[in-house]
Amino acid sequence: MRIPCPDYEKSITGGALVIGVDEVGRGPLAGPVVAAAAVLEKPIDGLRDSKALSEKRRNIVIDDILAGARIGVGAVTARGIDQLGIERATHLAMQRAVDMLNFDGEAIVLVDGNRAPPFGDRRVVTEVKADASCPSVSAASIVAKVTRDRAMIRLAARHSAYHWHTNKGYGSRAHRDAILSEGVTRHHRHSFLTKILS
Repeated sequence: MRIPCPDYEKSITGGALVIGVDEVGRGPLAGPVVAAAAVLEKPIDGLRDSKALSEKRRNIVIDDILAGARIGVGAVTARGIDQLGIERATHLAMQRAVDMLNFDGEAIVLVDGNRAPPFGDRRVVTEVKADASCPSVSAASIVAKVTRDRAMIRLAARHSAYHWHTNKGYGSRAHRDAILSEGVTRHHRHSFLTKILS
């Protein structure tokens, strides 16, 4: 397993202060796309790509992240995704996360992946799999994942047929079957459902 390394993060950002940015939820059939931005204020143990951690472990590590980093979170709803398309919606969520930091100091925005939105006058660096190699992006990845998962669990309490508490809005068999039997909700991404509903 690749472990995020502060030295590697510094090597790709020139040692500047870093705002790490990552998103979750590009692929689900329901729910928002969520992004987080993180400025680490002290070393945090246990950081990994959120996908490499169990749900239980993510829920433990996030407390350390919130105690040791400045965090911003941004989201775009299913309706916004339908209106904008998933890429523009993802970029908007990232912009909102960085804006929510309300961070005025100089910093480089380090984004997981190979495409990023503009962040005003800030310099942006993209790095594929930065969530597995750069601590600030790993922290953002975990915060985004936990935030979105908790939101889907709350929605599941009101829409139990879709099993969002377990599938988090992804296209599991139970979720797809429920769409066909129960119809869609305002939390579904209608633009993602054409093959299922046709």
